[in-house]
Amino acid sequence: MASAKTQKIIIIGAGVIGAVIAYNLSRRSGNSITVLERATPGSGASGHSFAWVNAFGKDPREYHTLNRRSLDIWYRLAHQLNEDIGIHYGGEMRWENTKQRAAELQHRIQKLQSWGYPCKLITSDEMLLLEPELSSGPIEAASYSEADIHIETDKFISVCLDRAMEFGVSLHTEHNVTDIIIDKGRIVAVKTDDAEFLCDVVVFACGIQTTELAALAGVQIPQQRSPGIVIKTSPCATVLHNVAVIHAPSVDVNHQPLHLRQLADGTLRIGQGTQEGINRDDSQEHADTLLAQAKTYLPAIGTADAIPTPVGYRPMPLDGFPILGFTKAVPNLYIALMHSGVTLAPLVGEMATLEILDGARVDWFNPYRLERLQ
Repeated sequence: MASAKTQKIIIIGAGVIGAVIAYNLSRRSGNSITVLERATPGSGASGHSFAWVNAFGKDPREYHTLNRRSLDIWYRLAHQLNEDIGIHYGGEMRWENTKQRAAELQHRIQKLQSWGYPCKLITSDEMLLLEPELSSGPIEAASYSEADIHIETDKFISVCLDRAMEFGVSLHTEHNVTDIIIDKGRIVAVKTDDAEFLCDVVVFACGIQTTELAALAGVQIPQQRSPGIVIKTSPCATVLHNVAVIHAPSVDVNHQPLHLRQLADGTLRIGQGTQEGINRDDSQEHADTLLAQAKTYLPAIGTADAIPTPVGYRPMPLDGFPILGFTKAVPNLYIALMHSGVTLAPLVGEMATLEILDGARVDWFNPYRLERLQ
């Protein structure tokens, strides 16, 4: 394991996790830090994420608490960076139009309140005060989680990497890792298509590629395939005036619930089902259908066009929880394989820095070590 001395650190992956770890490591002087990205920063799962930052549906309690801690750190990180990182405040609002799902929502809110999460049930009048453009249809129950935010991941990644490079971090894009060189049980170099980088520590923040690259080092990291779709739209009028994210119920029995957020440029991001739902339909027809459903609830979307996006494959450890920390098999290999990567990014950036540079073993991460899956 690393100690508090000068280190040659290689981070593989420049999505939200790689970028925020690079930024946090760069704030410590005296280390040589290199980020290797096989394409362009944020082009993997980060660019396909719905990017709702929350602890709303995160069970069990210890996982909820981890996400809640990171949600709070987002506010501090935004203050620290003091730049436009694509953060949208305002909370999350949802409603249900069937008695069964209303009862489930009421139970969830009661449970979250007992855990100290800032959320509450609201009336239909309170919904319209928050979002006057909304045409909700029948409402059996509604809730508002005031601390939730959403992130424009491209802006966040860009700021983190720019700050990191100001502190001396080297970023190499279009560098595909082809081999991991092991000597006496430790990684001593990382090879790309056209270069070799010597190292003391390697951080895998490379999402779905983690399993493939870890195998080069003789480490098994099981993942499940988790395809998802979040469509884009052309710019439209402001349809969300106060809240950052809405979750709307199914418009009818033939469709799934919707989630929607609006970016600073007026474009929308729309998904269906749950954040973990499986969806491979990246057709124009599917995108048009999602947008039509969204217009049912937000007619002010008007004539915006739906823009289909390719299927995005999300990092998803086999049991659905993160894998964090150094591996026992290769003690200088640090794994940061996420689910809930956007929510957990600030916390992982800070805590991974403690583990990598100071040799700490953060007990918040103990349930998420690789060994639980082996």
